Amino acid sequence: MQTSESGTAAPDGRFSAEQDAQFAAEVRAWLAQNLDGEFRGLRGLGGPGREHEAFDERLAWDRHLAAAGWTCLGWPERYGGRAAGVRRQVIFHEEYAKADAPARVSHVGEELLGPTLLAFGTQAQKDRFLPGIRTVTELWCQGYSEPGAGSDLAAITTAAHLGGDEWSINGQKIWTSLAHVADWCFVLARTERGSSRHKGLSYLLVPMKQPGIDVRPIIQLTGTSEFNEVFFDNARTAADLVVGAPGEGWRIAMGTLTFERGISTLGQQIRFARELAGIEALARRTGAADDPLIADRIDHAWVGLRVLRAHAMRTMEGAAVDDGGQASVAKLLWATWHRGLGELAMAVLGARGLVAGADDLDEWQRLYLFTRADTIYGGSNEVQRNIIAERVLGLPRETRP
Repeated sequence: MQTSESGTAAPDGRFSAEQDAQFAAEVRAWLAQNLDGEFRGLRGLGGPGREHEAFDERLAWDRHLAAAGWTCLGWPERYGGRAAGVRRQVIFHEEYAKADAPARVSHVGEELLGPTLLAFGTQAQKDRFLPGIRTVTELWCQGYSEPGAGSDLAAITTAAHLGGDEWSINGQKIWTSLAHVADWCFVLARTERGSSRHKGLSYLLVPMKQPGIDVRPIIQLTGTSEFNEVFFDNARTAADLVVGAPGEGWRIAMGTLTFERGISTLGQQIRFARELAGIEALARRTGAADDPLIADRIDHAWVGLRVLRAHAMRTMEGAAVDDGGQASVAKLLWATWHRGLGELAMAVLGARGLVAGADDLDEWQRLYLFTRADTIYGGSNEVQRNIIAERVLGLPRETRP
């Protein structure tokens, strides 16, 4: 049975609407009180395309959240969580976004690796890594994409060989978010020589601070750098730091992707709504809203955002690790919508949106440039459609070379 400062759950684990409202008020009040003083200036900072903003201060904020028990809400209490159900987690993420609280620097650990370890990790792995994730004392990055295997993740060639009590890792990863500040990386590597595609992969936990790893920043269209190339040259990790059995990496990796596109996306949608409201206000100020085509695109974006929420809520309850179908639908929906929002912002700006200096992009130009990547990273739209067609609808596989 779940308990909370806002009351005790019913035997089925659910809270009443009144109890949920009390919990939302509790979250709202805490955020209002704590986003002040040393943290006052962090509102709205960080997030995709803006991870460089006040990183150290946002890290301190994440640790402040952890000390107050506001990280890892859905984790079991024995690992420092609150055993919060889906509805409570949704409430927290939505209130967090409504408060314009800063983007979290610990997302990869808390929202991706943590749930993966809870689902697939050994007890020793949970005991070793979950405390550092919950307290934000160890940061993580995700080693999936490679230069020759971006959206086609099964084509990876980074290899790991087990010798004695250590894995030796060689290869390259790319588009690795926050690798330059991470302490650890979960790496999908080929551990069975001669294997191909989904077979022979393993999911390794690798320390980043070692001589065998070279991190090189990638400059983005926005002029900032939050992605990196990561080179492994006989990098090492302990033999027991493989999640699941060797060769089960594909199954574990797909589980991580399912968690990645889970509850936190509800908070993401609040940010999307704020961006849309800003574009509407801009259109009214500039007179662009008088253009019936622009007005229609704004209305269409409004409807699309509600479709995102309806789909997320429909699939959230009872969510479990699947074969990627639901995760692919969610990624396809929000990425396409958000890219369209960036294009709408430029249409509202008109000709002046084409003019910018090297260091003075406004928020709408930055939105447009960064959202060009939304339909590429994390699996391109084309790949997501193939997954849905083949794994969900059972259509014939696309011809591949």
